[in-house]
Amino acid sequence: MRHILLVLAAAAAVVVAGAEPVLRQVTDFPTAVSSGVSDADALFCDSWRLSVETANAGPWRTVPARCGASVRAYMEGERYASDSAVAAAESLAFAAQAFASGVGGAMPAWVFDVDETLLSNAPYYAVSGWGELQRNATEENLLFAGYHSWEKLILRQISDIGKTAVQYKSERRAAMEAEGFKILGNSGDQWSDLIGLPMATRSFKLPNPMYFIS
Repeated sequence: MRHILLVLAAAAAVVVAGAEPVLRQVTDFPTAVSSGVSDADALFCDSWRLSVETANAGPWRTVPARCGASVRAYMEGERYASDSAVAAAESLAFAAQAFASGVGGAMPAWVFDVDETLLSNAPYYAVSGWGELQRNATEENLLFAGYHSWEKLILRQISDIGKTAVQYKSERRAAMEAEGFKILGNSGDQWSDLIGLPMATRSFKLPNPMYFIS
């Protein structure tokens, strides 16, 4: 059975054919980075990151001022790479089992976010809004990161402007299911990547304490 992997970003999606794993660790192995923050701030900021990742923080606009150095140290240090690698390992283990089990006559699929999931934008995370005009750059970045063999790259169109990520991605997943795909898994760094109908059989949240997308 042909395996189909679908990659969906806030503004982009990639359809990839083949059985090769495509979820990669988002950073190289970094060296330890000193945050230079007090123990009290470090403790608070660790708790704040947990609140963000579990969605307890709800919609949030900015990283707390006292956590700027801590978040930078996390993103540039070993913990972010480790957290991402563990999430990747868990999702790949589930994917191997799910794809092996089959989905009848449907085409098995996995949906991936691009930003901060397949590609890390940590050095320039303020840049956003991928769309049709960024098609070549998106393809080049994915190829440079080691991804290949996709069948289709789906990018936000003018008609998608103004839609929330939840609405846009839900519509794209619905369209995929209408085309005959069965979405077994979904991986993303934002809860808006994962919620909304239709949902995957199982979803995996990657860490991102840098920004929130509704």
